[in-house]
Amino acid sequence: MSQQRKAYPKEFKLMSVELSNTRTDLIALAKELDINVTLLYRWRKEFSNKQGSSFPGNGKVILSPAEQELANLKKELRETQMERDILKKAISIFSKSDNKYSGS
Repeated sequence: MSQQRKAYPKEFKLMSVELSNTRTDLIALAKELDINVTLLYRWRKEFSNKQGSSFPGNGKVILSPAEQELANLKKELRETQMERDILKKAISIFSKSDNKYSGS
């Protein structure tokens, strides 16, 4: 049997983080909210790191423009390297009979 993951709305997460900032006993707060205390710590960490862009929903990460550009450049680099490797293999296959290509 597989367990269903609970999905918490953004408002609930924000309210939980705000309450955790005012309370000292986070274990008791987690029990009151019926969540695991590690989940509460994770939400606090995410909120402190990303502030307004935290908890986007459905696993979609909201990136800053610089992070998005970096992700796009990394994706383009991976694709270019894959194309290069394919072309290298094709050259070595086609030039085996010619003995013109040294493979470097």
